Parts: sequence; C-alpha cells; structure tokens
Amino acid sequence: MRHRVHGRKLNRSSAHRKALRQNLVADLICYEQLLTTEAKARTIRPAAEKMITLAKRGLDKGSANPAATVHARRLAAARLPKTRTFTDEEGVTEEVDVVKKLFEEIAPRYQTRPGGYTRMVKVGKRPGDNADMAVLMLVDEE
Repeated sequence: MRHRVHGRKLNRSSAHRKALRQNLVADLICYEQLLTTEAKARTIRPAAEKMITLAKRGLDKGSANPAATVHARRLAAARLPKTRTFTDEEGVTEEVDVVKKLFEEIAPRYQTRPGGYTRMVKVGKRPGDNADMAVLMLVDEE
C-alpha cells in the first residue's frame, strides 16, 4: 500500500529527479508548452504552478514593499536554472533568462487568475516504447 507516499520516483535517484523537475519547469516557462511522458507531466505540474504563484505573490507584495519582489526573485532563481537556449522558427538562437520571463511575462498574465495555470492534454502513445505522452501547456488568459 502507498498510503501517505507522495510523488513519483520515475526510476531516478533523488538528485536526478530534482534536476529533471527543475529543467522541465524551466522549459515549460521558456517554451510555454512541453511534450513529455504523462508521468513526468503529472510530476512537474504542481512545481510549475507553485513557481507561477510565487512570482504572482512577489509582484503583489512588491508594490508595497520592493524587497518582497527581490526575495521572490531570489527564491525562484534558487529553484530554477538561470537560462535556456531558445531557437525560433527562423533558426535564430537566443538565451532566455527564465526568472526574468517568469516575473515579467508569465506572472502578470495570470495576476487575476486564482490558480490552474497549466493544462495537460494526453496525446497518445510514443511509438518507440509505447509510453503515454502528454502535452503540458500554460493556459491562455481569456
């Protein structure tokens, strides 16, 4: 029985799981959607939602106290990789600062939304090993 056992091991050591979670959350923030296995998507979804909530609260409290925004940015920087390499449709490669994008683009977009920033869509089986695949994406604010 798995009573009170939280999380998935994903056949990795704890350090490998932590690095995988950080990298996938950073990729989700950078690309705003991610194709991965269903188990990995279910694992990183809460972590991504918590990062967006951290950024939202930092921006809210930062209007009254600028030190709160700095504190939230430092917490986010400690939990995410610094940069991601992003290649657009024309083939131009650029470095994207993950924390800057989180605080300047993504958090203001969801400022009035109380939660549920991500959506997971199942896309079927992977041809090589028959693994269940899913697309994890940031929802559009309508």
